Amino acid sequence: MSDTRKENKKIKKYRPPININLGLIIFGIIFVYMVVVVVSYFKSEHIAPYEVTMGSLAVNNRYTGVVLRNETVVPCEHSGYINYYARECEKVAKGSMVYTVDETGKINDLLTSDTGESVTLSKEDMAELKTEISSFSSGFDPVNYTDTYNFKFNIEGTVLKIANYKVLSSIDRYKSGDYADNVSFGYAPASGVIVYSVDGYEALTEEDMTRELLNGTDYDKKQFSNNDLISQGDPSYKIVTEEEWCVLTEIDESKCKELEDEEYVNVRFLKNNYTSWARSSILRQDGTIFLKLEFNNSMISFATDRFLEIELISGSDEGLKIPNSAIVERTFYLIPTDYLTYGANDNEAGFLREAFLEDGSPTTEFVKTTIYASYDDMYYVDESSFMIGDYIIKPDSDEKYPISKQGRLTGVYNINKGYADFKQITVLYRNEEYSIVKSNTQYGLNVYDHIVLKGDTVNANDFIYE
Repeated sequence: MSDTRKENKKIKKYRPPININLGLIIFGIIFVYMVVVVVSYFKSEHIAPYEVTMGSLAVNNRYTGVVLRNETVVPCEHSGYINYYARECEKVAKGSMVYTVDETGKINDLLTSDTGESVTLSKEDMAELKTEISSFSSGFDPVNYTDTYNFKFNIEGTVLKIANYKVLSSIDRYKSGDYADNVSFGYAPASGVIVYSVDGYEALTEEDMTRELLNGTDYDKKQFSNNDLISQGDPSYKIVTEEEWCVLTEIDESKCKELEDEEYVNVRFLKNNYTSWARSSILRQDGTIFLKLEFNNSMISFATDRFLEIELISGSDEGLKIPNSAIVERTFYLIPTDYLTYGANDNEAGFLREAFLEDGSPTTEFVKTTIYASYDDMYYVDESSFMIGDYIIKPDSDEKYPISKQGRLTGVYNINKGYADFKQITVLYRNEEYSIVKSNTQYGLNVYDHIVLKGDTVNANDFIYE
């Protein structure tokens, strides 16, 4: 009995070995890693690159200006029905016949009766009318209703000029006929360009200019037509006697500061996309700033226009185009430029920092430093290179400079080398989305550089993994 108990004590219960599935463990580790990576990806700020290109901004440089010329209104010397024979917007010589005044109106009846067949417009006539219409439609602003009236007057003037061709071809026959006793002739008092309209702005000078006149709220233009009944002394036409003319427009203070040192400005006329250089000057009157643009050519192209839509073309509109989201500001230490020195191989720029040996004797150590900008004889250096309280030793002298002054720079992070390298920029123009910065600067950007699209998502010298 005792032997049986001893044998039972020696018998142990069988336990199966632990079966570890190594593949399942590896899969679990990989799964957890992928979850962590995905969560980190969606939580972290994504560093997107942007390639720097040359470009320009859609800066609002368009203005409406008032045209001032040396123009003279010529009164009619007789009463009756007036008919014009000089072509509008063409130059006439002194003493040239401009119009006739018919007391009876028979000349107009005869001219009308001569049109036995329908009048056909030439290709040149149609092109002129199409130009007027397309210019109006491309620049039409429903808020500025006065443009519609100007368009109406321009079309009427163009049609009048076309109609005058036929009248001019018939005048010699009527001048020698039986109607001479009832017809009076008007001649140009001086050489100049003929315009068949008046608006009350003819005697306006730059000293008279006000914001109300520029807005044209009460502007009233009277267009003259053939067979109008006219009285002696009434305006019959006007003549522009000089090629020099100017445009006055209102500008704000920021544009004034931009242009106050500019002697000449390049101007584009939206009516025909013609460009011309103008001498510019600033006038301040009754709290309003006016820009005066003086021209000495192309007066005849705009002789019938009192208001012109213009665009100021600035050379600084073009440069390196970058998004505003890339622009950041950084703080740097300021060190005088004459403290700069070079390492043993003369290739590494840096400064000599004061140091001490173990026995307390003074010495210097060369600190390689990146220069980010230079203004007013001061270098902007990275804050990580020094600490406030460090002393910089001037080469070949005992002069010391304490690190204390700081300055801020505007720039972007260049990632051409795989890390966030700060580059200082000079902003020339800016709108809501983009900035135009100066190119080819010593410490700045170049075309085709790659920068961080959102500058606030990285720190200086961060490694960039795209």
